Amino acid sequence: QVQLVESGGGLVQAGGSLRLSCAASGRTFSNDAMGWFRQAPGKEREFVGGISPNGDSTSIADSVKGRFTISRDNDKNTVFLQMNSLKPEDTAVYYCAASPLAFVRTQAGTYMYWGQGTQVTVSS
Repeated sequence: QVQLVESGGGLVQAGGSLRLSCAASGRTFSNDAMGWFRQAPGKEREFVGGISPNGDSTSIADSVKGRFTISRDNDKNTVFLQMNSLKPEDTAVYYCAASPLAFVRTQAGTYMYWGQGTQVTVSS
């Protein structure tokens, strides 16, 4: 059974940092591009960042560029989202997702597997 499990969310003050992890199992995720998305209440799910299967290419949304970075450890089937200089507008449920494509896409529909999400709340 394919599973993606996010962790590392929580409550943090503006300007603080969090590191999200996504542990994958049930599939060879080293062949998949991985992405992070987020969804705030009343808003559509949006792309945050993605990383290619071997980690040599990343894509970060303009809204978080310079503050968020994405990385992966294929030996541990884990993807990370380092979030620095957090702002209240970063508050959302954050999801990781896996795509069988070999390159990063920003469209949620291209991702086949999804985690259950982890809540990130940034207080002002």
